[in-house]
Amino acid sequence: MTVTTPRGFRSAGIAVGLKSTGKPDLALVVNDGPERASAVVFTSNRAQANPILWSRRVAQNGAARAVILNSGGANCFTGAFGYETTRLTAEAVAAALGEADAERILVCSTGLIGAGDRAFRDRIVDNVPALADALADDDTTAPAAILTTDTVEKTAAHESPDGWRIGAMAKGAGMLAPGLATMLVVITTDALLGDAVLDRALRRATAVSFDRLDSDGCMSTNDQVTLLASGASGATPDEDVFAEALAGVCDSLAAQLQADAEGASHDIDIEVRGAASEADAVEVGRSVARNNLFKAAIFGNDPNWGRVLAAIGTTGAAFDPYAVDVSFNGVRLCHAGGPDRPVEECDLAPRRTRVEIELFAGKHAATVRTNDLTHDYVHENSAYSS
Repeated sequence: MTVTTPRGFRSAGIAVGLKSTGKPDLALVVNDGPERASAVVFTSNRAQANPILWSRRVAQNGAARAVILNSGGANCFTGAFGYETTRLTAEAVAAALGEADAERILVCSTGLIGAGDRAFRDRIVDNVPALADALADDDTTAPAAILTTDTVEKTAAHESPDGWRIGAMAKGAGMLAPGLATMLVVITTDALLGDAVLDRALRRATAVSFDRLDSDGCMSTNDQVTLLASGASGATPDEDVFAEALAGVCDSLAAQLQADAEGASHDIDIEVRGAASEADAVEVGRSVARNNLFKAAIFGNDPNWGRVLAAIGTTGAAFDPYAVDVSFNGVRLCHAGGPDRPVEECDLAPRRTRVEIELFAGKHAATVRTNDLTHDYVHENSAYSS
């Protein structure tokens, strides 16, 4: 199950020397039709990599034909030279596919910010023909070629009883924060849908999945989620049905990203209930997800509910902090802003951790995903550039 699960797509992943390990580092996903529709969501970081600047132009100009992705270098803050690298990459892909317009080719990069010199350019552009030659409709090599500090490939798929499919691949293991989390995602479908429907469905899906993954509060410069539709199934699903299926695929990928977060020993789901609005629920959940004292406590297997209350008290959400309940892994440790069950009754040894916050301020709810703060996370990110 990957981006070639839906009909009408080919992909490939090869090694071109961008990674010092010699592992695959260049991938291509191509929509062979018969139709071509697309939607793209980008990072909300104002500091944006050259591939994002290029891909924004592509997204404005109409349906994309293909997306090329490299790991091993972000091509961000590399100036006019870096933007030219992106353009030349798109032109090389267009030429290899017989596509007249290079602005039908999306480009994605991931890796160290500032990386993207002449050798970087040559290794990508010179190897595009070989990458195109490797394209296959049963490919399984592309997901590995987009990984950086990831330890596992991340893929998902959905098959409708009505005959249409969704397939996806993703990368991401650190700098996971809203504005997509730090990720590159390619989603494909053989449903027969237009650009506008795809755009609405993608934004609905990312809003409740990737945008609620907040592993470490750090937002990337290179995030991009791409959705391509081939129409090869001939089936046109109801928009809400398709959007729900797409959200499920995105949620699966978000959970996989959370589970592979750099150095993490706990995967924490923070469920906020009884909020006056969904926005309030997200704000409260995110305040806990970004609280280093809370995250450090979870690393130490300490269900410190006082740190939860302190974190949510910094928000502008509507609630009475002296009416709040807090539970860890099903054990209510705080009731009405005070102690409830003994903390000894709560076991935080399992990696999966669930924190439930009841605000008693309304009927809305939301879940924000995060991870604990560990020695391994600090070590890995202190040594990343080397």
